[in-house]
Amino acid sequence: STQSTWDYNRIKRMIRRVHYRRKHTYRTASNKVRVVKTPGGQLTIQYRFKKGKGQVCGDTGAKLQGIPHLRPKAFKRLSKTKKTVARPYGGTRTAEAVKTRIIRAFLLEELKELKKMKTVKKPKDKKKSKTSKK
Repeated sequence: STQSTWDYNRIKRMIRRVHYRRKHTYRTASNKVRVVKTPGGQLTIQYRFKKGKGQVCGDTGAKLQGIPHLRPKAFKRLSKTKKTVARPYGGTRTAEAVKTRIIRAFLLEELKELKKMKTVKKPKDKKKSKTSKK
């Protein structure tokens, strides 16, 4: 049974033998093909295109929503509105990453203010400690 199915598949493959239309004859990732029967009854080749991976967040590495997954050449042809999302860092960072950036910036500013307040208070303490030592 397995021998007969192997023979059948081998014969089927031999019948479907077709020529590449382009000069590139190796079966690589960029040379994927599909055998198709034309209305005239001939078997011909259709070249398949690679799928796009999609844009990724620069901070988290997560895929960005609302942006099409296209190959670079096709992506370049899109209008700007289709390549971005309407918010700061839209099209490069996820909403979660932008939120964390805003919070981090706010906390850093607060920290700077606290440091300023501490430096204002410290010189008074130093003067008192110097006088007490003498």
